[in-house]
Amino acid sequence: MEQIDINWGLAPAFYSVSELTGAIRGLLTDHFTDIWVAGEISGTRVPASGHYYFTLKDEGAQLKAVCYKMTARYLKFKPQDGIAVLARGRIDVYDARGEVQFVVEAIEPQGHGALQLAFEQLKKKLAAEGLFESARKRPLPALPARIGIVTSPTGAVIRDILQILERRFPGRHVRIYPAQVQGDSAAEQVVAGLDYFSRSGWAEVVIVARGGGSLEDLWTFNEERVARAIARSSVPVISAIGHETDFTIADFVADLRAPTPSAAAELVIRTRQSLYDLLDQSTVKLTQTVRLNIAMRARALHRISVDQATLHRAIGRRMQRVDELEYGLRDLIRATIDRRKRTLERTRTGLAQLDVRLRFAAARRRIESSVSGIGQSIRLRISAARGRLSALDAHLVQLSPLKILDRGYAIVENKGKIVKTPEDAPVDSEVSIRIAQGRLRGRVL
Repeated sequence: MEQIDINWGLAPAFYSVSELTGAIRGLLTDHFTDIWVAGEISGTRVPASGHYYFTLKDEGAQLKAVCYKMTARYLKFKPQDGIAVLARGRIDVYDARGEVQFVVEAIEPQGHGALQLAFEQLKKKLAAEGLFESARKRPLPALPARIGIVTSPTGAVIRDILQILERRFPGRHVRIYPAQVQGDSAAEQVVAGLDYFSRSGWAEVVIVARGGGSLEDLWTFNEERVARAIARSSVPVISAIGHETDFTIADFVADLRAPTPSAAAELVIRTRQSLYDLLDQSTVKLTQTVRLNIAMRARALHRISVDQATLHRAIGRRMQRVDELEYGLRDLIRATIDRRKRTLERTRTGLAQLDVRLRFAAARRRIESSVSGIGQSIRLRISAARGRLSALDAHLVQLSPLKILDRGYAIVENKGKIVKTPEDAPVDSEVSIRIAQGRLRGRVL
C-alpha cells in the first residue's frame, strides 16, 4: 500500500467538526475504495431496516463494518458471529459518531465450515418458503419427445447423457444450453438456461447436470438464484449434480433428483425395449381378460337357453294372474263408484234441507229488526238528553254573573284577583273593571 504523506505546515489550521470529518473521509475514500479485509465476524446486529452491522476482528484489532440491505440480499451467506471471512468493500466515516467503518460489498467465507453454514442457512430459508414441498413437485412426462439440457457442452457429462439417450430410445430431440458449471459467472449462465427453456416452452423436461467435485466446485448449484430459477420453471426439472453422495440446494428444489448425470438420462426416458415389453404384457393381459369375459357370457347365455321353456311357463302364469287381477280391479272400481254415488245423493238431500240461503234470510230479518229497534232507542235517549240539557242551560244562564253585569253591575280586579274588600285594592293601585260590554282601567284614589 502506498504511504500517504501529509504536509501539516507550520501555521495552525482551524476546522469545524464536520469539516474535519469530511476531510478525513476524503483521505480514506481516495485510498481505500476497493480492498479486501480478513477477519472474524462478531457482534452482528440486524435492525428493522435490514442492514447488517457487525465487527471484523483479529488478534490485534477490530473494525466496525456495515453491509446495507440491498447488498446483503446477494451474499452467499448471511453474516454470523464466529465466522472467519474475507470481506471486500471500502472505508468510510460515519459522521454522527465520527467513527471509521468498513462498508461491505461482498463476503467470501474462509474454509469449508463457512460454506457448509451458508448451505444450511439457504436450505432452511427455502424450506420455510415451501420450495422443497413434495406437493409442488411435478411428475415427469412418460415419453418426452423434446429434452432440454443445461450443462457444459465440452465435458464428459454431456457425452454420457447423449450416448445413454441414444441407446435407450433413439430419435429424441435434444437441445443443449451451454453454461459454465463452475466459476464466477456459472450461476448466471445456469439461470439463463433454465429461464430460456421455461419461456420458450420447447422442452417437455429439463436436465441440469454437472460432474462430481468438492463443495466449492459444486457451489454454483447452492446459489439462491439457481434454486429460484428451478422453482419458477414452467417445465419439470431433473437435478443431476455430482455423485450419488453429493447433495445441493438444486437437488431439493428440483422436481426429481438423479444421483448422477448418467442416471438422469436413464430416468428421463424408458428404453424402447421396455416399452415393447410393457406393450406385450398389456396385450397378453387384455387377451386373457377378453377371453374370460367371452367364456362367462357364453355360460350365462347357455343357462338362459336351458331355462327358456321354464321362463315361458312362468311368464304365462304371471300373465294369467295379471288377467285375474284386472277383472277383480274392474269389479272393485265399479262397486266403489256405485257406493260413492249413493253417498253423494244422500249428501245432496241433506244439504237441500240445510240450505244456507234460508238461514241467511232469517238472520237478515233478525238483524234488520234489531237495527230498527236500536235506532228508535237511540233517538228516544237523545231526545230525553236534549230536554235535560236545555233545562240545565237555562238554569246556568240564570246563575251566570254575566247576567248581573247586564243589570249595570261591574267586577273589579286587581292583578287578576277580584276585589272584595278595600284592602284588596290599596290607594294608587291600578284596577281592571269588567262591565257587560267590555273592560275599563282605573286607579284607586
